[in-house]
Amino acid sequence: MMKIWPFTRKGASGFSAASTAKEVTDRIDANGVTAIVTGSTSGIGVETARTLALRGVHVVMAVRNVEAGKNLKEKILEEIPAAKIDVMELDLSSLASVEKFASDFKSSGLPLNILINNAGIMATPFQLSKDNIEIQFATNHLGHFHLTDLLLDNMKKTAHESNREGRIVIVSSEAHRFAYSEGICFDRINDESGYNSLQAYGQSKLANILHANELTRRLKEEGVQITANSLHPGSITTNLLRHRSFINGFIHSLGKLVLKDVEQGAATSCYVALHPQVQGVSGEYFMDSNIAQPTSQAKDAVLAKELWDFSLKLTKS
Repeated sequence: MMKIWPFTRKGASGFSAASTAKEVTDRIDANGVTAIVTGSTSGIGVETARTLALRGVHVVMAVRNVEAGKNLKEKILEEIPAAKIDVMELDLSSLASVEKFASDFKSSGLPLNILINNAGIMATPFQLSKDNIEIQFATNHLGHFHLTDLLLDNMKKTAHESNREGRIVIVSSEAHRFAYSEGICFDRINDESGYNSLQAYGQSKLANILHANELTRRLKEEGVQITANSLHPGSITTNLLRHRSFINGFIHSLGKLVLKDVEQGAATSCYVALHPQVQGVSGEYFMDSNIAQPTSQAKDAVLAKELWDFSLKLTKS
């Protein structure tokens, strides 16, 4: 897939849309590094976990379906016998589940160098989470916001003790360009009126970028050796659009000619998580393993601060 120009045209990093996760991490030795990857039983999460394990990372698979996670762990171990993998339960749509995961992780005594907020749902029918929040905002943004907040002290401790930069990687999407015109509809986060599933998805992806940017500002203010970046993995042949049967059908037929496969889709996550070129880089938006430009809304510092305060209020209530 994607072996024709312009997909193979390389950017400043030396990589392109056609680059794979293995290619962008070639010759990188990440032994001694521990990473959490959310949503690592499907789509690009699987390849992200596999590639990190291949490079020596101790991978903690944070997954909703533990049985599926254990099965995937066995498959990775068959391919990479020396892989270091743990499976832990995490349902990002439930703040209680996020809190239990964070507590269990802290109890494990493991360090934390890298947090990859990868899990996501897309274009779902209107539904409220257990915490009475629109399900896409709850899963794609709020759960990850709370998880990051709860694990940040672990990352700070690890970065200080290891003198190695910590990295927070937040998977967003170009769909952030199609968010509601208001940006983040704070007053309609649990209201079905005027609900558009694709715009709501775009809103959650816009929130991902704003989260990374405000997190960067705060980490720099503290002088902490941790970076936070967001990214668009590319248009990929996964089952994210299963709630849009017509589009999903197209993607799994003609779309395969021009879309990324999962090995290419996981490339930017792995690049931002491990590559030396990203050392010290924070508050950027990446696409095709290169720095890209999001919308002006996504760079709005005031909106980012408002979202932070709003998310904090929801997670503390």
